[in-house]
Amino acid sequence: QVQLLEVGGGLVQAGASLRLSCTTSDRTSTAYAMGWFRQAPGKEREFVARVKWSGGTDYTDSVKGRFTISRDNAKNTMYLQMNSLKPEDTAVYYCAGATRYRATYYDTEAYDYWGQGTQVTVSS
Repeated sequence: QVQLLEVGGGLVQAGASLRLSCTTSDRTSTAYAMGWFRQAPGKEREFVARVKWSGGTDYTDSVKGRFTISRDNAKNTMYLQMNSLKPEDTAVYYCAGATRYRATYYDTEAYDYWGQGTQVTVSS
């Protein structure tokens, strides 16, 4: 059974930094891309960023310049470095893996595997 394990959430003040990591137990589950989504209370899960196996990245506009996504293919691990955190970044952050190309990389349906999520809370 494929597992994606997120680590690194927590409670921080606005302006602080956090780094999330996601490790997969099966490289094929993330063969094409890995992504981060987040879900705030009462809201739908939304795209944050993704990194392709080749290293290409995409971000949602609200995190550009503040968040950096990367992956270490040798370690089957993806990272999300989050700087200058804002209260509106508060959410459960989910790691996702895509086994093949889909044009709608910002849609949850483009991903085949999901982690359980890690809470990020940013206080003002």
